[in-house]
Amino acid sequence: MSVILIVGASKGIGLETAQQLRQGGHTVIGTSRKPADDSLLPLDVTDESSIDYFMSLLQGQMLDVMVYSAGYDLYSAAEDTSMDDLYAQIDANFLGAVRMTRAVLPKLREQGGGKLIFLSSLGGLNALPFNSAYSASKFALEGYVESLRYELIPLNIFVSLIVPGQVRTKTLATSIQSVKRPSHYGVSSIQLAEKARQAGEQAKLAPEAVAQLIVDVIENPRPRLRYLVGTQARLVVALRTWLPERLFESFIMRQFVKPVL
Repeated sequence: MSVILIVGASKGIGLETAQQLRQGGHTVIGTSRKPADDSLLPLDVTDESSIDYFMSLLQGQMLDVMVYSAGYDLYSAAEDTSMDDLYAQIDANFLGAVRMTRAVLPKLREQGGGKLIFLSSLGGLNALPFNSAYSASKFALEGYVESLRYELIPLNIFVSLIVPGQVRTKTLATSIQSVKRPSHYGVSSIQLAEKARQAGEQAKLAPEAVAQLIVDVIENPRPRLRYLVGTQARLVVALRTWLPERLFESFIMRQFVKPVL
């Protein structure tokens, strides 16, 4: 059985993954920025001192896997997104993952192997309108992780990306956020975020399915780089691959712009 660190284990996919892993006999170290109980350790991935303190708690502790599930989804037109909004989004979704990778990698290297698993998004392979900051953070994560994988395979450390479509969870009120200021584009970020939450409530992909895939990746001795999860993710990637660019652009506009404006 493995010792697994889940960064962002208080809700959604991270919580479900922790539960499934514990049921399977694995040891789970779960974290949250603001833990609600003693089952989670405090960790703020945007704060170097918080990361240093957390890693001090793991001194002498074996660690086989890190699952990075922290972050949120920001809705806003690009022009309406302030630099502070952009920094905060990239800090949580991308730079937090980089900081945690740098923190745990020496431990995995010294132990002679392990796994790093990152929760990405369909938004990291295909950008959507009014979601530029989120897509930028996930595109960055995709590139960083792919490069990292090539570097670490010779060290018996396998790096993987989990790429789900929209997931039906009970935490959409907090995981989907918006810029609360008037928009120059005829829609408000509040309306956009609410539409995203409503779509999420009706999504067919359950967090249990994503968590089960993460468990399978952990238990796979040589996992792949990227795993698409759900019909939506596979369909959109296939359409982008095979449709002419203008047709795919029209498809995205019909799906995500006209119903909002």
